[in-house]
Amino acid sequence: MQHKTQLTLSFLLSQVLLLACAEDLECVPGFQQKVFYIEKPFQFTEDRLILNLKFDDCKGNNKLNFEVSNPDFTVELDGNLVARKNVSEVGKALFVHARSEHAEDMAEIFILEANERHGALKEIIKLEGNLGIPRQKRAILATPILIPENQRPPFPRLVGKVIRSEGTEGVKFRLSGKGVDQDPKGIFRINEMNGDVSVTRTLDREAIANYELEVEVVDMNGKTMDGPVRLDISVIDQNDNRPMFKEGPYVGHVMEGSATGTTVMRMAAFDADDASTDNALLRYNILRQTPTKPSPNMFYIDPEKGDIVTVVSPALLDRETMESPKYELVIEAKDMGGMDVGLTGTATATILIDDKNDHAPEFTKKEFQATVKEGVTGVIVNLTVGDRDDPATGAWRAVYSIINGNPGQSFEIHTNPQTNEGMLSVVKPLDYEISAFHTLLIKVENEDPLIPDIAYGPSSTATVQITVEDVNEGPVFHPNPMAVTKQENIPVGSVVLGNPPATGTGTLHITLEDVNDNVPSLYPTLAKVCDDAKDLRVVVLGASDKDLHPNTDPFKFELSKQSGPEKLWRINRLNNTHAQVILLQNLKKANYNIPISVTDSGKPPLTNTTELRLQVCTCKKSKMDCSAADALHISLTLILLSLLSLFCL
Repeated sequence: MQHKTQLTLSFLLSQVLLLACAEDLECVPGFQQKVFYIEKPFQFTEDRLILNLKFDDCKGNNKLNFEVSNPDFTVELDGNLVARKNVSEVGKALFVHARSEHAEDMAEIFILEANERHGALKEIIKLEGNLGIPRQKRAILATPILIPENQRPPFPRLVGKVIRSEGTEGVKFRLSGKGVDQDPKGIFRINEMNGDVSVTRTLDREAIANYELEVEVVDMNGKTMDGPVRLDISVIDQNDNRPMFKEGPYVGHVMEGSATGTTVMRMAAFDADDASTDNALLRYNILRQTPTKPSPNMFYIDPEKGDIVTVVSPALLDRETMESPKYELVIEAKDMGGMDVGLTGTATATILIDDKNDHAPEFTKKEFQATVKEGVTGVIVNLTVGDRDDPATGAWRAVYSIINGNPGQSFEIHTNPQTNEGMLSVVKPLDYEISAFHTLLIKVENEDPLIPDIAYGPSSTATVQITVEDVNEGPVFHPNPMAVTKQENIPVGSVVLGNPPATGTGTLHITLEDVNDNVPSLYPTLAKVCDDAKDLRVVVLGASDKDLHPNTDPFKFELSKQSGPEKLWRINRLNNTHAQVILLQNLKKANYNIPISVTDSGKPPLTNTTELRLQVCTCKKSKMDCSAADALHISLTLILLSLLSLFCL
């Protein structure tokens, strides 16, 4: 609004300046006064003169036509502004667009309260006194230009005129700035000889609202003679943008039983037109409410703010009695202050009536019956309740508790989340001989607390009568099961249990203990190696035993005493079940028998000796030839005497 006031003041000053220099100026096409201030009356009376607007296209005003931004007003051919009917509500400004064959211009009429008019005039006088414009004469007069947006062809159109008080002979006008020689280029141009300013195409205020140009007078060689002087061009807004709701979806919540006047949500629309004019002055309205019960007017929207509030009594805002807890409102936003000529935009507001816990759960009957066999566990009965609150909330979900009759904690109760039923279970087997009947007192509540004026009543408790059925039980062995341990290989007919015979059925677990009666075996028993092998680790041996732990591994691996002056191999233990045979030097091509003993960990331990047959072969080009090996180069059939233990950990 401050910018708008400054702009209108500049218009007034320009008119004062024009009048002060009238003796030096030629005819300027357009309104002779572009800005008017009128005091707002009680109402504008039909056909009564409001003010007179003087328009001159300097060529006879042929086919002159006036258009007013508010359809309740009109301008007659003689320039008289009158109301078409009695009008009491008007916006803060009117725009009058005049057009003839040779000129086009816009005038603004500001409608002010008495205090606003006084303040505006005071500012004008103050500004006039400070600047002293009427007392000065400038060589270039460039009055601000107003151009309506969305003008139709033909173009170019004459929109204003720049005047040089010292004449235009031997000089020419030059225009520069954004919209001329700067992007967007070519929108405005000036007649170099007479100073006429033209627009070349349609303007869009929402794209650019103001242009600040500079005009100067130069001689024929381009040397500046006067100026530069600032030329302001303002694009006058037209109502060419509908209000838009950009922040949807719009969803509001209100608690049932809320007081009348409770604010639910705010609807805010946007209008791209000039916010200081009625083109963007929005008013809100509810077009439709669905459903229409219990009242077709459940809500009200503040026409200026867009706040939606409840207008029905708390008793009608009852979720449990409503046709639906969801209401859809079609909201309309209209510009031009809501007048009929305004453009509109709509959006849907969804309002959900939220549940509060104003209904206590109630058992469907006062007493439930259940029968259970002794010794059996599991669910024995489902307890049903009713609750009028919203099933999707804690105001409906039930919480059950056993408040009497369960001293031994034999029963538990849980909520079925799908049905809200209470599932009563036996968790400790019941004994008919101890008690054949049980009586439980059950209470049901909600997850959420009840509202203060609602309480749990007698219907929120129920009794469960449980009958325990007797079961024909056989003799019982003690202990059961009974464990007996014997060694394997006991003679057939041996007594397993020394108790006297009895009538009844019991379980007898017999465990046979393992005896170390299997010697360990060694694998593999054949290995091959090249006579020129660089890696002398011949083979990895493994041992196995058919016995059970602890009569198996860890195994002990040993080499029998080697014949001859030199030792040719050794054995290294790798883990509890494996060892590795390693040559200590390369051997000639032949077959060798290596006696290896392996001992288990039983008590007493058992030992087995196995000969490993080692073939030393000729290897050429990755092929191994063992066919020409001697039948037996070294015979190692040794008697197992003092076995040397090597690396047996």
